[in-house]
Amino acid sequence: MNAMKLLGIVLLVGGILGLVYGGFTYTKETHEAKIGPITLSVKDKETVNVPIWAGVGAVVIGGLLLAFGGRKP
Repeated sequence: MNAMKLLGIVLLVGGILGLVYGGFTYTKETHEAKIGPITLSVKDKETVNVPIWAGVGAVVIGGLLLAFGGRKP
């Protein structure tokens, strides 16, 4: 399996997941304070929305790479 087919599979799977879920959420720590034995931290949830055109584009490009990525001229 060459790199182009692997990239095609990754784009295809990522595009399908983007279309099915529409985005993803992750948690990041923004502030942390240590006052003696007490530790305080703030965690924010961030949401990233994946546009429909990006998911469709990734599926199309991934499919094209799978179909034509391994051919030599």
